Amino acid sequence: MIDRISDDLSFYQKAIDLRQQRQEVLAANIANADTPNYKARDFDFTSALKQAMGGEGSMRLPNTQLALTSSRHIPAKAMAADPAELLYRQPLQPSLDGNTVDMDVERVAFADNTFRYQTDLTVVSARIKGLIAAMQQ
Repeated sequence: MIDRISDDLSFYQKAIDLRQQRQEVLAANIANADTPNYKARDFDFTSALKQAMGGEGSMRLPNTQLALTSSRHIPAKAMAADPAELLYRQPLQPSLDGNTVDMDVERVAFADNTFRYQTDLTVVSARIKGLIAAMQQ
């Protein structure tokens, strides 16, 4: 039963993680709006979520840490590839200093991502409350 609950909530966990990552990328764009030659970045949320969930023919492998059998061994970790491939945003109106950040576009994307992040949190909260109510009966 716990596996089913975990599987059900894993989608929301990955979606919230990607929303948080996108929020950081958009915030970096806004913070560097006046930096010469800064190139605005973003990623396609839908394709990143499909890739994180194992879609599009690529299975996301878990992070791995090797067990050491000798104190002389080098500790190693294998981190899974990040599902969100950062892309450069095409400028609507290029600036003379080479900066591609359009503050109107960034603000709208930031607000939209914030709204969707809050919505995802509300949905997860409602699901957890529903599961708790079901377990208490």
